[in-house]
Amino acid sequence: MKRNKKSENYLDRIPRIKGDLDWEVNDGTVTVHQKNKGIYAKIAQKFFSSPETSHIRLEGQGSYVWQCIDGESSIYEIGKKVEKKFGKDAEPLYERLSQFMETLSRVGYIEFADPRKGK
Repeated sequence: MKRNKKSENYLDRIPRIKGDLDWEVNDGTVTVHQKNKGIYAKIAQKFFSSPETSHIRLEGQGSYVWQCIDGESSIYEIGKKVEKKFGKDAEPLYERLSQFMETLSRVGYIEFADPRKGK
């Protein structure tokens, strides 16, 4: 019986923050500074006074999770840290954590390392 490559456990994935992303931590709150690039962004900046850079502040648990993303810890391991820090306030833990990771990936803030290659 062949194993499907897609049968990997999502919680085994290892997230890492993209290297070209500008962000900072101030009093425990993470702020991501996202440059608005591209033709549509330039048009919006010129005609609608849109900012060149957006500053996205992550809420408490999101800021904590962000700071746990080290390129070595799996989503499962990050979840254990979140559980220890926030307890029942983190529930439903892995559903929320998985959705947050997918959102970060979709907006281009993180990527997932290949655990087989260590990259």
